[in-house]
Amino acid sequence: MIVQKIKWATGLAGVFLTAMVAGCGTSEKKLPILGERDTVTKTVNGKEVVDTVYHTIPPFAFVNQYGDTVTQKDVEGKIYVTDFFFTSCPTICPVMKKQMIKVYEEIKSNPDVMILSHSIDPVHDTPEVLREYAQDLGVTGRQWQFVTGPKEKIYEIGQGSYMVTANEDSTAQGGYIHSGAFILVDQQKRVRGMYDGTTEEGTQKLIQDIKVLLAESKKS
Repeated sequence: MIVQKIKWATGLAGVFLTAMVAGCGTSEKKLPILGERDTVTKTVNGKEVVDTVYHTIPPFAFVNQYGDTVTQKDVEGKIYVTDFFFTSCPTICPVMKKQMIKVYEEIKSNPDVMILSHSIDPVHDTPEVLREYAQDLGVTGRQWQFVTGPKEKIYEIGQGSYMVTANEDSTAQGGYIHSGAFILVDQQKRVRGMYDGTTEEGTQKLIQDIKVLLAESKKS
């Protein structure tokens, strides 16, 4: 078996890939699959077959606003939206959460869609703080979960898996820097879209793409 890695240039540093790609030979719209991918060449019945292995979100374990452990099993078979923030953020976080509330209002009647918001300040953002933060936003239940965990794990999954900036920076306002992106992940844990979470345009595009992804999953 031969494995060849292909780097797929996404331009993720400051560029949000929100384009919807038309399916080949059909009028149906289909979202791209983002991230690096591998080609795997193997022999099947004496013939070489090439498969594509896409970038996926690896297993994780964080603690939510209720003090419960959240893992990849909690989003198994679901579409979910994720982002990175911290509750004392003085810059883009308040704007992002106002926009994410619009997403929450759209999806909260659909059990097949979730939101995971990762705090990058686990020292301050304890489960108790996150729960109060969620309540202040009017969020109830477990469809939108606010999670935290060891810094290195949060930063690793942000930068390595979701392909966005999430880090501590003493020169930044509030002491942290993070992307303003909302990331859309499908049931196979593949990244299907990135959106500017600080704008109405980006948020509405995300809402529409969630519907596209739901329709796609029903057909598959």
